[in-house]
Order: sequence, then C-alpha cells, then structure tokens
Amino acid sequence: MAVQHGPNRPDPILAPATATTTVSADAAAIDEAAEALLGVWDTAREKATNRLSGSQLRALLVVEQDEGINLGGLAGHLGMILSSASRLCDRLVAAGMLEREPGRADRREISLILTSAGHALLDEVRTERRDQLSGVLARMSPTSRTALLAGLQAFGTATQPAEDAPSAARTA
Repeated sequence: MAVQHGPNRPDPILAPATATTTVSADAAAIDEAAEALLGVWDTAREKATNRLSGSQLRALLVVEQDEGINLGGLAGHLGMILSSASRLCDRLVAAGMLEREPGRADRREISLILTSAGHALLDEVRTERRDQLSGVLARMSPTSRTALLAGLQAFGTATQPAEDAPSAARTA
C-alpha cells in the first residue's frame, strides 16, 4: 500500500517535523506506512509457508524467544485463553513445528520447545522477509533509508519501559 503524500502531508521521512505537525497526525502517517511494512511481512510469511496462520507464526516466535515457556505463559503472550492456546499448540505439534516436554523446574508442567523444522521455518520466513525488505529499500535513497532506520530504532527504544519511571506498585 502506497502512502499518499501531498501538499498538506509531507513525506515524514524526508521532511523535518514542524511546529504544525501534531503527534496524532504523525501517528496517522506512521499507521499508513506501517500497513505497507506489514504487507511486506505478510507476503514473506505467505511465500515461506502457507501452512501456518499468523497466530501460529506468532506462537512459534514466542517459543523461540522464550524456549521452554509453558502453555499459560504462551497464552498470556498471545492474549488468548488457555484452551485456545492449547489447541493452537496441538496444531503446531501435529505439523512438526513444536514439541511438548516435561518442565525443567516442575516435571508436572509442560514446556514448549521448537523442533528443528520449527527453527528452519522461522529462518525461512526471516530470509524471505529480509529479501522483500531489501527490494523495497533498494528503491529508496540512502538518505531515506538512514532516516527510516534511525526513526525505527528510536521507535523501538520508545516502546521499552522507562528505567526511571515509577512502577505501578510504587505509585499505588
């Protein structure tokens, strides 16, 4: 999806922020641009595999990041109820992407582990996603790519909780 820029909506990558630019206008422009980025990611996922849904892919990514996570932890990360997460895992186990093993700390608890096929699939998705992104980035000027990277890095930093912000426990 192409982001529309006109006389009232300068390119957010090329134009410096002005006093008239509002945070909500910036959010709307970023939302539109993010749709294009998500489109690239969806295309990469679809090219790499048509066997997995977006939820299944997110589950694999969570398990990869937190190897040995239990079902309750996965459900929490995905924002779903335990029974839905269990069914999702059943499908991933049947597809050979995930294994259930006895927990490391408590053998009554089940840990979720990626299989080699699960790792290979995530590598394939990342490779395809990076190929798709490279094609788009090649059509951008070096200045725009540098500004985009700086902006995304700043965005990533801003999503992290502030170190010196008071916690909910201290402010309650």
